[in-house]
Amino acid sequence: MNTSSLDSGRVHDAPSNNWVYRVLPRAFWPYAQLARWDRPIGWQLLLWPCLWSAALASATAASLGSFSAGRFLFHVVLFTVGAIAMRGAGCTYNDIVDHDIDMEVARTRSRPLPSGRVTRFQAKAFMVLQALVGLLVLLQFNGFTVFLGMLSLALVAIYPFAKRFTDWPQFFLGLAFSWGAIMGWSAEFGELSLACVILYGAAIAWTIGYDTIYAYQDREDDELIGVRSTARRFGDNPRPWLIGLYGLAVLLMLLAFVAAGAGFFAYAALLVAAVMLGYQILVLNIHDPLQCLALFKFNSVVGLIVFAGLVLTLLVRLI
Repeated sequence: MNTSSLDSGRVHDAPSNNWVYRVLPRAFWPYAQLARWDRPIGWQLLLWPCLWSAALASATAASLGSFSAGRFLFHVVLFTVGAIAMRGAGCTYNDIVDHDIDMEVARTRSRPLPSGRVTRFQAKAFMVLQALVGLLVLLQFNGFTVFLGMLSLALVAIYPFAKRFTDWPQFFLGLAFSWGAIMGWSAEFGELSLACVILYGAAIAWTIGYDTIYAYQDREDDELIGVRSTARRFGDNPRPWLIGLYGLAVLLMLLAFVAAGAGFFAYAALLVAAVMLGYQILVLNIHDPLQCLALFKFNSVVGLIVFAGLVLTLLVRLI
């Protein structure tokens, strides 16, 4: 176990200069770590499909003359708060389920549960509190979107167990993490469309790709304790798989934009995003954990670029 991490109250794989450690009292640190507040990349990656869908739907609404700037901004705020709350609840739940596994993996031994800085009861209570915040956010949407949000809980519940029965736990992560790609559309229109369903598929492929890169950090430990992952499945030659996954993500996103009648800036942003995804594949060194982590985090910039293109498309339609 990393005793220096325990002594400092930090976790091994999170930046020690994060605002959590500057602002929050030390007693709150383990809860912030359970929610991954010191690692915002997770909620950012959860948020981007929500915002892509919301912006794409709003651009369509602008074409139909039913767009409301106030509603769009309200949805952006709701999705942001909801992503932070539900990612935190999901991570806490994942840590509860993986308590024993985390004690066997070098990168995760210093987390609050395996290090003994919180009890399982305290973690469960904190998980419920975060879930209630997420529920409060969800109830601000229309009834159909509330229904979709409730359905997603089944995917969230299954994901932590997927690594025990399949080589493709990242697929189950993609199913859960990409759910916002349909919710953003339903929040605007109260129904689904072909465009948002295709966008959901694109987000799933993207998620499997970036989380495979992330999983290479733990491949050796996973092999020792029998945890399954796409990193283990792909072995020492992940590039053909990543080309297929990222290529599928770009193709499906293109089809979603065509189905929704997206404008020039959406396609231009997608081209930039495709180049950025290709760069990840080109430079990837699966034997360098720090680089794997950096490339994984780089995907938040990819998500931002796509969102910016969709927002510009929306603004052009409003001019």
